[in-house]
Amino acid sequence: MKTVLLVDDSRAVRLVGRRMMGAFGLEVLEAEDGKQALEVARANPELDAILLDWNMPIMDGMEFLTALRAEDRQKQPIVVMCTTENDMPRIVQAMQAGANEYIMKPFTEDIIRDKFEETGVL
Repeated sequence: MKTVLLVDDSRAVRLVGRRMMGAFGLEVLEAEDGKQALEVARANPELDAILLDWNMPIMDGMEFLTALRAEDRQKQPIVVMCTTENDMPRIVQAMQAGANEYIMKPFTEDIIRDKFEETGVL
C-alpha cells in the first residue's frame, strides 16, 4: 500500500482528501502546516506522495517543499501542490522548487486520481 501525506490547514479539506485517497487504496497521513508535515515526512522516509497546500500558517507549502527537497533522502516523494494560487509565476515557482504537479482548489476525486496516475502514485 502506498502512503500519501495530505498537508492542509483546513480540517474540512483534509477530511475530504482523506476520504478520496482512501478510496484509491492509499494510506493517508495528515499534517495541518508545513512544520508538522516536515516532521511526518522525516518519520516516514518511504512516503510515496504529498498533496500540499500552499497557504498555511507556521510554515507554508513553498517553505516546506524547499526544505523537503533540500534534504538528503533516499526516496523523494511525488509532490502535488493543491492551492488557490493560480497565476503563472506562482505555478512556475512551485515547479522550480520541486513540485511534480499542480492542481487548483476546489479539486474533485477525478482530478486527484488523474494527477496521481500521471505521476505514478496510482
